[in-house]
Amino acid sequence: MPARAHDGDAGVDLCTAVDVTIEPGERVLVGTGVALALPLGTVGLVHPRSGLAARSGLSIVNTPGTIDAGYRGEIKVCLINHDPREAIDLRRGDRIAQLVVQRVELVDFVEVDDLDETSRGTRGYGSSGGHAGLERAGAQTAEVGA
Repeated sequence: MPARAHDGDAGVDLCTAVDVTIEPGERVLVGTGVALALPLGTVGLVHPRSGLAARSGLSIVNTPGTIDAGYRGEIKVCLINHDPREAIDLRRGDRIAQLVVQRVELVDFVEVDDLDETSRGTRGYGSSGGHAGLERAGAQTAEVGA
């Protein structure tokens, strides 16, 4: 059963349901043995555990993973071993991720011809500055579909 490690924690820990070894650079879809029914108007977000990322290079490929309210299957986590040399051994019951449940605004989209002007405009990636490397990298980034 997913549980909070400490009172007041936003997320509950998700554990692996099986033993698994993840080789360097390998991705593995790992079952948690947990299925749930989230209320309409909420979403489950699966986040990496910071300690695993810092100590062993274990992270989640699509982070955060999204669990929609209508999903009823087992929560599975796509883990990746970022360590270039060491395999990561996980045993059944090891905590591998955190699940945070949040309310979401369910919006309807309307097609329009124009958008309101803002001071930011169309500036996106790196637009707030603060890192010299962003300006250099921007010239090397290919934009697809523009």
